[in-house]
Amino acid sequence: MSVRAFQIITDSTADIPADLAAQRGVTVVPLAVSFGEDTIEDGILSQEEFFARMSAEPRLPTTSQPSPGAFATAYEHALKTAPEVVSVHISNRLSGTIESARQAAQDFPGKVHVFDSLNLSWGLGLQVMEAVKSAERGDDVQTTLLALERARERVRLLVGLDSLDNLAKGGRIGKVSAFLGSMLNLKVTLTVDSEGAFQPVARNRGERAAIDHTLAWVAEKMGDARKGTFAVGGAMFPERAERIAAELRERYEVEELVVYSAGSVICAHTGTGWGVAVLPSE
Repeated sequence: MSVRAFQIITDSTADIPADLAAQRGVTVVPLAVSFGEDTIEDGILSQEEFFARMSAEPRLPTTSQPSPGAFATAYEHALKTAPEVVSVHISNRLSGTIESARQAAQDFPGKVHVFDSLNLSWGLGLQVMEAVKSAERGDDVQTTLLALERARERVRLLVGLDSLDNLAKGGRIGKVSAFLGSMLNLKVTLTVDSEGAFQPVARNRGERAAIDHTLAWVAEKMGDARKGTFAVGGAMFPERAERIAAELRERYEVEELVVYSAGSVICAHTGTGWGVAVLPSE
């Protein structure tokens, strides 16, 4: 493989599996979850271990962003193998992670370019993969940043929740609060708006109706496009993610489809659920 003009760094809320990140040359800086005084880096616990631990604890876990020092270490290491770094991160409206990245980047003037995905999970991950493709083509940083801007405008993410409990208790529910009350027994779907904040989409009674709604939402976002890149994830119940993925393969010409397990940091805020990210081909 040819030497890249830049290295790519993201954070663990992208939910990119470790083997895929290593294969595509992406460095992942982890956030962390804390159960009381016990702090664990994202990616250490399996999903089953995380949910078992969360159900056994009296309080929900908290999450924390990487320190500027953690990013500085990652940047310093990356700059040993490339002249520049493109660092792509979770929405500023959902985490302070990008502020840590920006603070660290100040120590490497002109060399580290921090990009706000205005998204999370594979809404972020699909953008990271666009940067990977750009690097593999031999593009320079400015061309890649323009490609990221185009991808950011086109990527859409739908998150389905089995319950709003975690999101409400974690304080990140914002305008979704109107969906609380008697609606806790329903499956609720959210998206991320153009400013990178959660917005409610729909309420559905029962899993089948929720999946049908998810597929209809994908069709709406795909528009006239028949070809695209997709990611389908789950917080527990992997068979649900596989079912959605199978439907997408039947309905569209899939350029790439990743089925993933949401990490501990994402799961701490969402509880059990599912997610679908869509990037229609240009």
